[in-house]
Amino acid sequence: MAVTTAPVVLLNASWEVLGLVSTPRAIGFLVTKRAESVASDDVEIRSAVVAFEAPLVVRLTEYVKVPRRALELPWSRRGVRRRDGNTCAYCGGPGSTVDHIVPRSRGGRDEWLNTVTACSDCNGRKGNRTPEQAGMRMLFQPTIPTRTGVLLHRMSDRQREALAGFSVRGAEETDTYVGQRYGHLASGSAA
Repeated sequence: MAVTTAPVVLLNASWEVLGLVSTPRAIGFLVTKRAESVASDDVEIRSAVVAFEAPLVVRLTEYVKVPRRALELPWSRRGVRRRDGNTCAYCGGPGSTVDHIVPRSRGGRDEWLNTVTACSDCNGRKGNRTPEQAGMRMLFQPTIPTRTGVLLHRMSDRQREALAGFSVRGAEETDTYVGQRYGHLASGSAA
C-alpha cells in the first residue's frame, strides 16, 4: 500500500478510537497542531518546508464529542455473518445462512441479539422453533458489534503493536466483533 494512501488510526484526546483517516489528512492534523503523533512508520514524508515520519496512529489534542448512536452499527445479514466469522452457532461448522433465534413468524425481529450465523442443515433442523424447543444448544451467544470494535479489528498489526503500550478505550471490543470472547473462532479472523 502506498504511504500516501495507508490508513492512519485517529484517536480522540481521551484515547478512544474515532476512526481511520488517510495519511494526508493525518499529516494535516499534525501540521495544524490539531493532533500529535502517537506512533509512526520508518518512512519519511517530505515537503519543501517540513518532513514527517509517516504516522500510523495520531491523537487529537482536543476532545471531540461523539454521539453514542454514531458508535452503533445498523443490523445487516452480512454484518451478522461477519460478526460470527461465518461460523454456525449450533454445530461450529461453516455458516451460510442467518438464523433468527426467536423466529420472525413468532415475533422475532432482525436485531443483533436475535440473529446468528447457521449452516443450512442446522437452520433447517431448527425450523420455526427456538433453539430450546428444537433441542439445540448454541455454542456462543450473539453480541452487538460497535464501530470501535470493527475499526480495531481492521487495524494493521503494526498499528496494534504501536497501541499495545497505551490504554486505548474500547480495545476490548475487538474480541466482541470477531467472536473470540466466546471461543468459537480458533484463528480470530473475520471473513
